[in-house]
Amino acid sequence: MQLAIVAAGFSAGEADRLRRAMAAWKRKGGLEPFQRRLIDGMRERGYPESFAHQIFNQILGFGEYGFPESHAASFALLVYTSAWLKRYEPAAFCAALINSQPMGFYAPSQLVRDARAHGVEVRPVAVAASDWDCTLERREDGSPALRLGLRLVRHLSREGANRLLAARAAGAFTHLADLAERAALDRRDLEALGASDALADLAGHRHRAVWQVSGVERALPLLPAQTAVPEGIPMLRAPREGEDIVADYRSLGLSLRRHPLALLRGKLNARGVIPTLELWERPNGQVVTTAGLVITRQRPGSAGGVTFVTLEDEVSHVNLIVWERVASAQRAALLESRLLEVRGKLQREGDVLHVIAQRLTNLSALLGDLVVESRDFH
Repeated sequence: MQLAIVAAGFSAGEADRLRRAMAAWKRKGGLEPFQRRLIDGMRERGYPESFAHQIFNQILGFGEYGFPESHAASFALLVYTSAWLKRYEPAAFCAALINSQPMGFYAPSQLVRDARAHGVEVRPVAVAASDWDCTLERREDGSPALRLGLRLVRHLSREGANRLLAARAAGAFTHLADLAERAALDRRDLEALGASDALADLAGHRHRAVWQVSGVERALPLLPAQTAVPEGIPMLRAPREGEDIVADYRSLGLSLRRHPLALLRGKLNARGVIPTLELWERPNGQVVTTAGLVITRQRPGSAGGVTFVTLEDEVSHVNLIVWERVASAQRAALLESRLLEVRGKLQREGDVLHVIAQRLTNLSALLGDLVVESRDFH
């Protein structure tokens, strides 16, 4: 661009059009209109015509590699910046990615899991502390902790969240009715907060929160919140761990409790399922059986019908290669499974490990009501 401006008298706009034409000249033939303009402009400025033709041919040649190279350099800069942030500011990096959802390859559950694996303390959604976006809070040692934001609570309206934050800025909530009255929350918003366990500080465990929400009617209050008659706390048992995990995934799409497969490991062991991390200990080419939550499915148009699947268990993850004939023969298991068991051959090259799928089995029934949504790309 600078060469065209200085040597041929191109304006900045003309030089930018030349740049765009260079990127697409093979496909659209867009460089020809610039050839005469470039050569005439250089001749007017005293350059020999042969030299001008030489420059134009160099531009043609640059178009064959220069733009892929520049795009690669731009992408490399983004990768370097992201890698630096992930290494030195993992809490901020994770918060930014979640706040930018929906985007990218991984869902918030995988982002949070990776952050925790790298030493980030992740704090739950709470009406007393969470903003709409995920934020950073200072730990006692001065390092940042990640506070999950209200944006993760399914079925919570943005308007309701804004009113909640405005009411909290005026003073801490003392009980659930106080929250409902001051934030003018309707039943849908209150139920969403109760289901997500965001009311734990006000109501105790999830079952109590749901019970108390059912007794709050903002539209027709019998008494103002500040004079509400206190009620006895019902003798409701706390949710079992599995119930909490199921509810977390249903309302937030993730859980800070144990991974669902940690609760199923005994049953999976009985089926001969190998944890994903242990696959690295097996020799290349061995036939193995493993299983995990389906977190991504990909079938790129350039992959010749191959489907790539990523499974996640409580320790790690593994990538599957499903050839077209296997995908066609076992289509239901491939597309419908939330929990997928695969038997196949290990393929390992350096730091890359895959399982070439031979048999797929849908084990989703073991998850019960657990909702796990994979990200599917075509």
